[in-house]
Amino acid sequence: MKRLFQLSLAAVALLFVTGLTSCKKKMKDADIQAAIEKVLMADPDMAKTTVMVKDGVATLTGECKDEACKAKCETAVKAIEGVTSVVNNCSIAPPPPPVVAPVADGLSQAITDALKDYPTVKSELKDGVLTLTGEIQKTSLQKLMQALNALRPMGIKNIESKGLVKK
Repeated sequence: MKRLFQLSLAAVALLFVTGLTSCKKKMKDADIQAAIEKVLMADPDMAKTTVMVKDGVATLTGECKDEACKAKCETAVKAIEGVTSVVNNCSIAPPPPPVVAPVADGLSQAITDALKDYPTVKSELKDGVLTLTGEIQKTSLQKLMQALNALRPMGIKNIESKGLVKK
């Protein structure tokens, strides 16, 4: 009888332990995904990424600014409870195109306008240095130089008139 009681008690304990382990709360994919999205949206670096979760596997897509950002996203997602693994399909954003200063076009036009009354004077602008060549009357030279000096704020660093012949 004592033996039967011990066996019954062992069976009840086994059922109880089995019940506890099977009742362990398993997170739903939707809950995991919501938690990940909250973390991603909280950081501006990771805000351009999206996530899909299936059976605890989080798949990241979207665009990261660099490799460090991509690794940061993966690390943050791995830390979320319920994530079993991470597939990081994020792409790296291409570098921005070089900025072309529209001032150069405006400056070229302004130089052309300043020289329109002096058809014998030619100019070349390179790295902010304006080189003048050709011929000009001495009486007109001061007026031309004043007009060109007024363009310095637009990007002229220096004006060279070494090749300019004064009549």
